[in-house]
Amino acid sequence: MQGHIVITGATGVIGTELALKLIGRGEKVVVFARLPIVAARNIPGAAEYVQWDADMESGQWMDFVNGAKAVIHLAGKPLLESRWNEAHKNKCYESRIFGTRHLVQAITVASEKPKVFISSSAIGYYGSFYRCEDTPEMDETGSKGNDFLAKICVDWEKEAVAAEKSGVRTVLLRTGIVLSTKGGMLQKMLPSFRFFLGGSIGSGRQCISWIHINDEIAAILEALYNTDYHGAINLVSPKPVTMKEFAEELGAVLGRPALLPVPEFVVQLLMGEGGEYAVKGQKIKPGFLQKKGFAFRYPKLSDALADLIEYKK
Repeated sequence: MQGHIVITGATGVIGTELALKLIGRGEKVVVFARLPIVAARNIPGAAEYVQWDADMESGQWMDFVNGAKAVIHLAGKPLLESRWNEAHKNKCYESRIFGTRHLVQAITVASEKPKVFISSSAIGYYGSFYRCEDTPEMDETGSKGNDFLAKICVDWEKEAVAAEKSGVRTVLLRTGIVLSTKGGMLQKMLPSFRFFLGGSIGSGRQCISWIHINDEIAAILEALYNTDYHGAINLVSPKPVTMKEFAEELGAVLGRPALLPVPEFVVQLLMGEGGEYAVKGQKIKPGFLQKKGFAFRYPKLSDALADLIEYKK
């Protein structure tokens, strides 16, 4: 196969939307998945469904890296889907590091290399902070943090940039909080708000650097097709908000109050160490995207939430 696009993590919220968008454009999409049968059911129309997992150093999947137009790597064990312990933390770390390393190794040995390697990262790269007013505003030149999430992102990116040694354009997607009713923070907050039990999480003073799922996909597509896109790119809207502001905007869109915050100690009881990151945030600016003139369809949170909820995106 030649000229196809490989996607890992295609069954996640971002990956599914991206894969379906590319298929709709007529691209030949090859889905790398731990369970190809499940992927085929969730993402119809792909050219191939190939077994792949982060711990697979080699296999048939390597044949599809050769000759690909692009490899888009979105896979990684969800960080905040369960209570943290050392085993969970290790799985989250290793799924990102090993999966990226094995893909880069396949790119290195491919006789016909992809034109671009797009690899996930996250704004956790910059560290996490309790209060928005004390949080430094950072673009892609901001310094790296020193907590566990930052370590994951820093090491993850180190593995990905090794693809540049093979002459492959490499893009690092430092994604913020992606808003979608199909997964992530917004999906988790909606039920309590709909039952008049909604409110902010933690103190409400942490920064939320967010992005509408449609803008996330549009930015990834730009990175895919625009050869000027390279290196680290913050995928966030231009207007971060506090968690309190986020909860109030969500309540306003739903016609519900935002009066019942979830205290930090409750979050930490439910999530262990991971709760610390659920009550912290980052104040991130999309410096690269703004310099390139990227047009956000949803720069305002109220417009983004209204669209997502009305159309169930």
